[in-house]
This record gives sequence, structure tokens and C-alpha cells, in this order.
Amino acid sequence: MKPSEARTLLLASIVGALEFYDFVIFVFFTSVIARIFFPPYLPEWVRQVQSFGIFAAGYFARPLGGMVLAHFGDTRGRKRVFATSVLLMALPTLTIGLLPTFASVGIAAPLLLLRAEYSCKTTRRLPKLCERR
Repeated sequence: MKPSEARTLLLASIVGALEFYDFVIFVFFTSVIARIFFPPYLPEWVRQVQSFGIFAAGYFARPLGGMVLAHFGDTRGRKRVFATSVLLMALPTLTIGLLPTFASVGIAAPLLLLRAEYSCKTTRRLPKLCERR
């Protein structure tokens, strides 16, 4: 195996591990997310289903991000777009940690969470596309 192939394999493995880590963290903290971002008068199971729905909406956004960023990767260079996509993944993740709670902004809290999760997931597909080069 060439050094460049080993580096690509290592990078792809790290990205895959980070994606799995994101999934596991979201699943472990679903009850906390449900309690913080959704109305307290709803039953706990409904809030958890809504939390999983937010995660699913973000997850289904991944192919869209892949198509858009793959185009830019092909036209402007995959390395540059890959670095940009890492930044575009980090910022919404930070935003999720800084979002206001349902108690402070009401119904805007789950909507902001959905927006941040969607933004984060649309950029997650590109690292897999960058593995080819």
C-alpha cells in the first residue's frame, strides 16, 4: 500500500468513526435533548420521538449536501472543499451546544435545533466523496 493510500484510508476511517460517534452521542442524549428543546407538557415518549425526528431529518439531508459539495469538489478541488466541509460541520455542532432552551424561546428552540442539525448533516457526505482523490 502506498503512503498516499494509507493516508486516505486513515482519513476515511477517522471520518467514519466521527460519524458513528455523532450518532451514538445523539442517541445517548436523546432524553436530555427532549427535555431541553421540547415542551414540558408533552409526554416523555413524544418528546423523544420528536428528538429522533430531528436527527432523522438531518440524516436525510446528507445526500443533498453530498450532491452540492461533490459538484464544488469536482470543480474547485476536493481538498479545499473537504476542508471547508469540516468547518461547515463544526459550526452547526457548536451552534447546537449554544442554542437557547424551550423555556427561554419557546417553539423556536426545536426549530433552531432542526436548522442546526440539518446544516450539520448536509455537509457530512462530502468526506466519503473525497476518498477517491
